[in-house]
Amino acid sequence: MPTLQIRDLPDDVYQGIADAARAEHRSLSQQAVVELRRALGLAGATRRRKGVIAHLAASGRRLPAEAPTPEVLLREDREQEGR
Repeated sequence: MPTLQIRDLPDDVYQGIADAARAEHRSLSQQAVVELRRALGLAGATRRRKGVIAHLAASGRRLPAEAPTPEVLLREDREQEGR
């Protein structure tokens, strides 16, 4: 993933990002990405993702009770990668 360094960032911009990050329990980097996405109109992916989740929730489809949890699946994947 690319890295972006911003020099001579105005104090008010830094403070605004820092305040928002604190309020949203995010790091400065995470908050800066969120703000850049909003400013560039790239927040649509989040709206689409939330729409898909809402659609799935409304469909009434559920996993069987015996289905493995995401944690179990991740653990199995990590164990297989280690082999």
